[in-house]
Amino acid sequence: MAKRKGARAKLREHFLANIGRVMDSNELREVAGGITEWARRVRELRTEEGYQIQTHNDRSNLKPGQYILEDPKPQPAFERSISKETRAFVLDRNGFTCQMCGAVAGEPHPYEPSRKTRLHIGHILDKSQGGTDEPSNLRALCSICNEGASNLTLERPSAQKLLIQIRRAKGTDQIEVLKWLAKKFPKQTKEFLDGG
Repeated sequence: MAKRKGARAKLREHFLANIGRVMDSNELREVAGGITEWARRVRELRTEEGYQIQTHNDRSNLKPGQYILEDPKPQPAFERSISKETRAFVLDRNGFTCQMCGAVAGEPHPYEPSRKTRLHIGHILDKSQGGTDEPSNLRALCSICNEGASNLTLERPSAQKLLIQIRRAKGTDQIEVLKWLAKKFPKQTKEFLDGG
């Protein structure tokens, strides 16, 4: 009985059969069998197998959602060497929140509300640039930000900057922030309300 090809194998074959041709996300999703994780499989071809699949983050002449493979020869790929324990530590340390856009795991994504936020572990300084798998060089990223991270590190806002933004927000949005904080910090909220 012939073994069925997985989505990654189908995508690899398709890229290699279409070297130098720009392909869009709809085409690649279809090649992958319509699975929702097709972009992750493309990312694995890049990060684990070393194929230099270019996107709009790599080339200014590509639009978001366009991909191209110009060279069939993969570059050395880096092994996936982040342990489950390290992944769990980084996710917990980062509050199960994307460190670029603030999306929370399992909630609708702020930029694509039809998708639930899925978190990945990303490098702050990419391994190709000398970064390590140490927790200090890792951060939680949602799948959308991880796709286009390109080694960006956003500055964390200070309490003062956050308060300025919250004060400028509509009352309904301020209440949403309050609800979120009360849910995240139930013990401290109770102590505050009890006058402690």
